[in-house]
Order: sequence, then structure tokens, then C-alpha cells
Amino acid sequence: MKLFNKFFKDESGAVTVDWVVLTAAIVGLGIAVLTSVSGGTTTLADTISTELGTTTILDHSGS
Repeated sequence: MKLFNKFFKDESGAVTVDWVVLTAAIVGLGIAVLTSVSGGTTTLADTISTELGTTTILDHSGS
């Protein structure tokens, strides 16, 4: 019975488990943000590409 009580009161690995859970949550949130933002940035990049592709450049060099 002493062994079980000692085991349940021991907290030496609890901090490591907490950090692993917190790190996994941060990584998960980062992936969620990247997923939600990537669609908007792709659309914006396509719009900029289209605008730059249709822009005409006038030559005023006089040659």
C-alpha cells in the first residue's frame, strides 16, 4: 500500500507532460492559423499577378 501512495504522490513527470500538451496545443493553433490564412494569401497573390500581367509599360526613352 505504501508503494501505491508514493506513486500517486510523485509528481516528477507531471511537468514534462504539461509541457508536451502545451507544445502540442501551440503547434495545433499554428497549423490552424496557417490553414485559414493560406487561402487569402493565395487569392491576393493571384490578383497581384493578374494586375501586373495586364499592366502596360510606356517607353519614354526617346529612342
